[in-house]
Amino acid sequence: MKRKNYSKELKSKVALAAIKGNQTVNEIASEFGIHASLVNRWKKEAIEALPLVFGNSKAKQTKEAEIERDRLYQTVGKLQVELDWLKKNTGHL
Repeated sequence: MKRKNYSKELKSKVALAAIKGNQTVNEIASEFGIHASLVNRWKKEAIEALPLVFGNSKAKQTKEAEIERDRLYQTVGKLQVELDWLKKNTGHL
């Protein structure tokens, strides 16, 4: 039996209806034609994802930029050591 795939729009409608609390889980499930456990799962996922919606994307970008900067500094340091070693060893020829 093939597994059903539900659209993100349907999931968001179901989760929003569950969060509102105007209907029971069974009423929502029968209205949308899905199992009650899906209603609870989607509600939980929506509530867990809400802080990310209102999160600061600049903080994430800043952290990524710091990681990239550290990686580049490490690469530059490694290349500097190699250059110094080559200068030292080829200077005797």
